Amino acid sequence: MVRAHEILAYVVIGGCLLASALGFAAYRRGVVGGLTIHLLALPQTLLVAQAALGLLLLSGNYRAPDKLHYAYGAVALGVVLSPWFYAPADPRRRLLWFAVSALVAAALGLRGTMTGY
Repeated sequence: MVRAHEILAYVVIGGCLLASALGFAAYRRGVVGGLTIHLLALPQTLLVAQAALGLLLLSGNYRAPDKLHYAYGAVALGVVLSPWFYAPADPRRRLLWFAVSALVAAALGLRGTMTGY
């Protein structure tokens, strides 16, 4: 199960980067479309799955060697969920908030993988 957590970490990072890139492109074009909106929800789904798998590992008495690993995971999850509460009502600016949050979550996920498994 640890290996699945490792693999999912790279899927999360890739998904966040992809969603962020497409979000920035859509913002630049000024088009808020269905595919972009669905892709910006992908990092949230992946991070919830990653956190659930991490909690299962904790319940099985698997611990990360560095306690910062848990902080990076929790903050990354909070970052991708924050636009739901704080983003402005304007659809274009809201899109930018989701794109930026996905990029920050990718950076936090990358840093979280560096703290070990």
